[in-house]
Amino acid sequence: MEHVRLGRTGLQVSRLCLGTMTFGYQCDEPTSIAILDAAAEAGITFLDTADVYPLGGGLDTVGRTEEIIGRWLVGRRDSVVLATKCVGRMGPQPWQQGASRHHILDAVEGSLRRLGTDYIDVYQMHSFDPNVSHDETLGALDQLVRDGKVRYIGCSNYLASQLARAIGRSETLGLARFDSVQPRYNLLYRNCERELFPLCLEDGVGVIPYNPLAGGFLTGKHRPGAPTEGTRFTLGNAAQNYQNRYWNERDFSTVEKLRAVAAEAGLSLAQLAVAWCLAQPAITSPIIGASRPEQLAEPVSALDHRLEADLLEHLDKLTTDYRHHPAQR
Repeated sequence: MEHVRLGRTGLQVSRLCLGTMTFGYQCDEPTSIAILDAAAEAGITFLDTADVYPLGGGLDTVGRTEEIIGRWLVGRRDSVVLATKCVGRMGPQPWQQGASRHHILDAVEGSLRRLGTDYIDVYQMHSFDPNVSHDETLGALDQLVRDGKVRYIGCSNYLASQLARAIGRSETLGLARFDSVQPRYNLLYRNCERELFPLCLEDGVGVIPYNPLAGGFLTGKHRPGAPTEGTRFTLGNAAQNYQNRYWNERDFSTVEKLRAVAAEAGLSLAQLAVAWCLAQPAITSPIIGASRPEQLAEPVSALDHRLEADLLEHLDKLTTDYRHHPAQR
């Protein structure tokens, strides 16, 4: 598999990244291990996780995904680039969440322990914390880089203005800066193109988008009516969020139009959606996920399909309204 630079850094990451938020809730451990094995066999060397995973659980399950990955990593640590995240709630106390120095220094130790490693390649803020100054957050992250516990830092779910402010404070204070951002991005959610992506291209920030298949919605397997049991649209405390994002008449209608375009191009809808994402200039490595190992085949095969300019133009026109999506959710 092709490897590319992560933003302005010298770090090389695989062109696709494996997302792991299903591990330990939607997927049991043997299935999760099988997915990791399949990803490695396909050449994916970039793994993304978070301390609060698995998605859909609660405080009783936080950390379970990192633990599964840690057991799989034994004897393989030098073969992967490992990214994880903090900020989410890890315990009942008010200080066991957020982007404070206190929580970051605690959270990284927990992740290192669960992952069974002494360093994290890319450590990311899972979301913006409006209650903590950039200076405090970046100061704590800079310390982790200097201590060798973290090699690069990034953020997730930051608006362009928040990322720009963080970069500015890092430059002013001489601190490590965010070298990657992880936004939600797909054919049904294109807000990032308006401000975030131009900033990333200008400042050399790698973009690792999640949800390129809209939680499975862009595979075309769903139909109007009640959501399919066993999918992200029905599982745990994240189900309603996914339904709010995509389960509506407008998105179903667009998927049917995209299905026809994919068929005409000789592609599956999943291949089309991932290939389109890969074709966007700001994108470094889309995050693909699975609940079964065989589900990786289609998004991985998208790497073999470079979309022609006229097809990209058609897709752009078909989904251009999604560049002006309602407020980010």
